[in-house]
Amino acid sequence: TRRSSDLHLTLDRFPYREYNIIKIIIIQIMLKEVGCMDFIGRTSELATLNTELNRGSGFVVIYGRRRVGKTTLIKEFIKDKRAFYFLATTESEAQSMKRFAGVLSRTTKNPMLSKVTFTDWLDLFQVVADDHPDERKVLVIDEFPYLVKTNPEFPSILQNAWDEVLKDHNVMLILCGSFISMMKKHALAYNSPLYGRRTAQIRLTPLQFTDVYAAQDLSFEQAVEQYAITGGVPKYMEFFQTNEPLTEQICSVVLSKNGFLYEEPDFLLNEEVQTPINYFSVLKAISDGNHKLSKIGIAMEQDTSAITPYLKTLIDLGFVTKNVPITEKNPERSRKGLYYVSDNFIRFWFRYVYPFKGELELDNQQIVLDEMNKDFKQKFVAFVYESICRNIFAELCRTGKIAFSPSRIGSYWRNDTEGDTEIDVAAVDNQHKRLFLGECKYHAKPVGVAVYSALQEKGQSKELTTVFKGYEITYALFSKSGFTDRLVEMSAENPNLLLVQEDHLYRKDP
Repeated sequence: TRRSSDLHLTLDRFPYREYNIIKIIIIQIMLKEVGCMDFIGRTSELATLNTELNRGSGFVVIYGRRRVGKTTLIKEFIKDKRAFYFLATTESEAQSMKRFAGVLSRTTKNPMLSKVTFTDWLDLFQVVADDHPDERKVLVIDEFPYLVKTNPEFPSILQNAWDEVLKDHNVMLILCGSFISMMKKHALAYNSPLYGRRTAQIRLTPLQFTDVYAAQDLSFEQAVEQYAITGGVPKYMEFFQTNEPLTEQICSVVLSKNGFLYEEPDFLLNEEVQTPINYFSVLKAISDGNHKLSKIGIAMEQDTSAITPYLKTLIDLGFVTKNVPITEKNPERSRKGLYYVSDNFIRFWFRYVYPFKGELELDNQQIVLDEMNKDFKQKFVAFVYESICRNIFAELCRTGKIAFSPSRIGSYWRNDTEGDTEIDVAAVDNQHKRLFLGECKYHAKPVGVAVYSALQEKGQSKELTTVFKGYEITYALFSKSGFTDRLVEMSAENPNLLLVQEDHLYRKDP
């Protein structure tokens, strides 16, 4: 990388086509050296894929927003298996068929296939079916929507290929794509030719904090602050190295005009939606603190009915989430919902990048660093810490360290004439009629008895005691900095008071 100018001078001696091929290879090698990240988590997803492989004729649809690690998951799954991996691109159908033939040629080690001009997809799929017929094999079509854009009849072609050629020949088919609306329409919807063929589907979401933290060599506080920016999106995590100060990484990756993430929200929206300016406006309105639908409408000067479709799409893309109190029986229909930007990086970008774009274009990064010094930890990270605590709680339940079988995990709030009440972590175990209420404190001093008393008072609110009448309540306090001796003593005497320090249950030394 230090000799990049010399690299370009050397490459200029090659003809244009060879120049680009060699340049791509060198860039891939460089990225492998400096941006490689170990495979993290995805245990349940890999288990699902292995189950489908053992089925013999599994048909799996994998979809999710860009950068979330779909291709990485697939490559981890097929690394020790006989597999045909084809990545679709924006090219003509004839070019796609030629490249697919090249994949078949390299995988089967039959050089003649790359020299044949195929005009029928069925013939290509027949090669896959005929290869090692007694051995299970995987066919991956990545970025499937590009093939549909090129030929709208491709889902019907693939349906015929699956029914007549692939299904009964030890082939597991994986369709993958980032365009969520197109994946739903052409691979999952009732009126799709492929409807009824899939045996499983995986909606891939960002990595959970507990998986990321377990794989990192960082302190808990460092891990939380890094996750507050990357949000567990694998592609973003590649640009944050563990051995450099977080501020320096933010400056080079996010605040620099040449940084990979400097214009990320613009790129994401332009790729995913047709009118990005409207979605951008919704995200900005929410980031400015307008969480009720009515307030979002006022901020945008539009009727709420006009905004709802944009919110739905942003929720489908994983950029926005609608939160409702844990007391709501039908969350989907609740009118108490509040909208939040769920993608940590987009929230960070709207808070610390977008308002200062003019200064950043003039290479004035200090204004953002000064702004971050005011409230990055106290407000921005502390807010993300609440969702991290919900993830930690779920993991403690899953591993049996907390005896609770959650039916729902969320939060609780009430804003009415009785006053404002907010509980950071709220979960219900309907099977055993139990309620879990937790408070999260992301500050430097140990959490004391006063915080527990305030949580108890919130737990006795009229609405909670009415909706969950007869439920046993377990209280929990989450802290990154520990607890006072008095609170530790109270916890030791009260089985319904749990203390969670960092990512584990606090145990007082004997």
